[in-house]
Amino acid sequence: MAAPVCLAASRRASRPLPPQAPPPPLHIRPRPLAAQLPLRPSPAPVPRGGDAVALCPGPAPPRWALAPPRPAPPLPLLHLRWRRAGPAAGSGSRATELSWRRLGVTGRARPVSATLPPLPVRLVMLRALCGGAGRFVRPCRQLGSLRYRPQRGLPLQHSPDVPPAVGRWLLACSGAVAGAVVLGGVTRLTESGLSMVDWHLVKEMKPPRTQQEWEAEFQKYQQFPEFKILNRDMTLTEFKFIWYMEYSHRMWGRVVGLAYILPAAYFWRKGWLSRPMKGRVLALCGLVCFQGLLGWYMVKSGLEEKPDSYDIPRVSQYRLAAHLGSALVLYSASLWMGLSLLLPRHQLHETRQLLQLRHFAHGATALIFLTALSGAFVAGLDAGLVYNSFPKMGERWIPDDLLAFSPTLRNIFENPTTVQFDHRILGTASVTAVTALYLFSRKISLPHRTRMAVTSLLAVAWAQVALGISTLLLYVPTPLAATHQSGSLALLSVALWLMSELRRLPK
Repeated sequence: MAAPVCLAASRRASRPLPPQAPPPPLHIRPRPLAAQLPLRPSPAPVPRGGDAVALCPGPAPPRWALAPPRPAPPLPLLHLRWRRAGPAAGSGSRATELSWRRLGVTGRARPVSATLPPLPVRLVMLRALCGGAGRFVRPCRQLGSLRYRPQRGLPLQHSPDVPPAVGRWLLACSGAVAGAVVLGGVTRLTESGLSMVDWHLVKEMKPPRTQQEWEAEFQKYQQFPEFKILNRDMTLTEFKFIWYMEYSHRMWGRVVGLAYILPAAYFWRKGWLSRPMKGRVLALCGLVCFQGLLGWYMVKSGLEEKPDSYDIPRVSQYRLAAHLGSALVLYSASLWMGLSLLLPRHQLHETRQLLQLRHFAHGATALIFLTALSGAFVAGLDAGLVYNSFPKMGERWIPDDLLAFSPTLRNIFENPTTVQFDHRILGTASVTAVTALYLFSRKISLPHRTRMAVTSLLAVAWAQVALGISTLLLYVPTPLAATHQSGSLALLSVALWLMSELRRLPK
């Protein structure tokens, strides 16, 4: 907090001064930093020709002399000078000079000339001065009676923060990524991902229009394994449906890319991004481009011919997990940055219990992310269509074919039974961790918004468990399965919100 300044204000008396005896100048000296006593008005010697009131140490500070609790940056070396016409007596006018200096600031002062404002305006200026240099500039500019010129080389205020528009842009981008994830899940559930057999950045943006163009597109699809093994009886109308599903997903991905790149270039040109924020925005834009290339790399794995295999053609579960994982990373990073810019941090007391709660929230969020990522392996292997019972898998708690593949490590990623078993275990661990987190948070005094985040996390976690069990028991209907996939994003979002609420204040 800036140390209070001891000032003396002077005003002219009604009778003029004799020309042979000019009044002594009034000097304003800074109050020593060691003197932390409040201010009170007290009488002082009155010079000839005017009255003066000095502010001296005392027990009763006036309201306008109290400094605000927020720390202020150091004030520059500043001279304020005002002139008022006096009686014609030799010199013709008299000037009263007011100099405000802060201790520890060196350098030559720059004079500022202005007209003396009235007393209420001076009190407003004094109050702004006590609150810091940044707030001192605004009242003076609004009043229009003082020209403010700081000393060159001395900062008046902290560097400006990132505007809220950047935070809102990041939240909008995270919403666009969430829409792409949901649409991609529906595309996978309707088995539409292999309907477009080539990839062009610009050329494929124009869909077929005439009957000849549709027939040519359908003939290209008939040359690949999915039509030969799975969809030999498909008509052109059915092909149009799955083609438009994949087309919508790809076009939405291009919209997401433009939503990141174009505003980022605008904010960069405007100078609204700080140096750390520039690096993060560049990383987000690079991840968007990588996500598009990874999507085509995933689709390409389902178009490959396998002469000795009669399995249903599907994309590689490894590439599908990589595609979903990069999308979740992009979504989480955008949401976290947006929340960090828009939501103010709470001034929480750093107790041991709060530190444990923060670590607990981080662990629960990591577990939720891992559970959502394991869902990609469930979708890639159609593991939701085996053992459609709960809580047991068939008639046993642990199925017989849990480790049927050799070597054993292959079962974790390639055995549908093991993949579903792992997803069940991770989901149960996630909801248990969230419930324990809620019970532990009740022992700690938390702000209202943080308490809402904890309660919302518990409600969404149990709703997600109910959706997962219903999807399994009903043999994976498309609407319910798509809702379950969307619920994983909602659960991850609330977990990130809670982590944002529990952030530490910067030192």
